[in-house]
Amino acid sequence: MARRNRRPLIPEAREALNQLKVDVMKRQGYQVNENQPDEVKYEVAHEVNVPLQHGYNGKLTSEEAGKVGGPIGGNMVKELVRMAQEQMTRKQ
Repeated sequence: MARRNRRPLIPEAREALNQLKVDVMKRQGYQVNENQPDEVKYEVAHEVNVPLQHGYNGKLTSEEAGKVGGPIGGNMVKELVRMAQEQMTRKQ
């Protein structure tokens, strides 16, 4: 199976999304390298006992992958919703 290409619809948004990931995961108590924010997934994986490694991880189950990606993406979405609600409140 081909590897998924995870590019934002607007390439210029990548830097802002990376910064959001850094901010959100730091607030969650993780050590995040600002130059490589995707590395936080290995810390999350270690915490939830998922054998995530650099390189190929095709033997991970969907459940294991979700245990790693869920907290990262879920917290990012929560923050985006909070920011949108705050912005809507200011406009009223």
